[in-house]
Amino acid sequence: MNKVYGSAAEALDGLLHDGMLIAAGGFGLCGIPELLIAAIRDSGVQNLTVASNNAGVDDFGLGVLLQTRQVKKMMSSYVGENDLFMQQYLSGELELEFNPQGTLAERMRAAGCGIPGFYTKTGVGTVVAEGKEHKEFGGETYILEEGIFADLSIVKAWKADPTGNLVFRKTARNFNPPAAMCGKTCVVEVEEIVETGSLDPDTIHLPGIYVHRLIQGEHEKRIEQRTIRQKESA
Repeated sequence: MNKVYGSAAEALDGLLHDGMLIAAGGFGLCGIPELLIAAIRDSGVQNLTVASNNAGVDDFGLGVLLQTRQVKKMMSSYVGENDLFMQQYLSGELELEFNPQGTLAERMRAAGCGIPGFYTKTGVGTVVAEGKEHKEFGGETYILEEGIFADLSIVKAWKADPTGNLVFRKTARNFNPPAAMCGKTCVVEVEEIVETGSLDPDTIHLPGIYVHRLIQGEHEKRIEQRTIRQKESA
């Protein structure tokens, strides 16, 4: 089966519909599937629910879908870098389901492993636990969290072979693998597609069985927070 497509729009053809749940990789501004996000914006699909660690910034990453009002709900753990997100949430225009960061990652990973739910101590006694089942294990209280089974996963990797085996670089590995695992269909953008068999099997972070469609493209390298030190005087 050919997994390599010529563009983001081609790779998403037939997969998008209003009201769908999308799992998106990325951590801060690192490892964001920006080409696929742009193609989703251009498609005009509406009322999206997006599960992602964060929502990018005002003009980059998932922030571009907030600009066009295509997202109705975010399932995230950190939203502090996006002013538009804050404005839409406070005005009641955007729904928000806060998740502790590790819980969000595990909800994605669990779904990718076919696990519908799990118990965790994280969030017990906070607003995160409201409305969720509580259960005692060994004298400790845990809450039930459900796996995130997405209609579509969009992720970014560093390298891939034509069968979809993926290699991520550094921080981009945080959320992209679990996001890739939890979607019914997974579409990946990469910086480089290499020949089948050229990747060292021990360096593959996600096997191609999870990947359905694949594109190669040029990506912008952004720094989320630039911190510099004043030069010391002699």
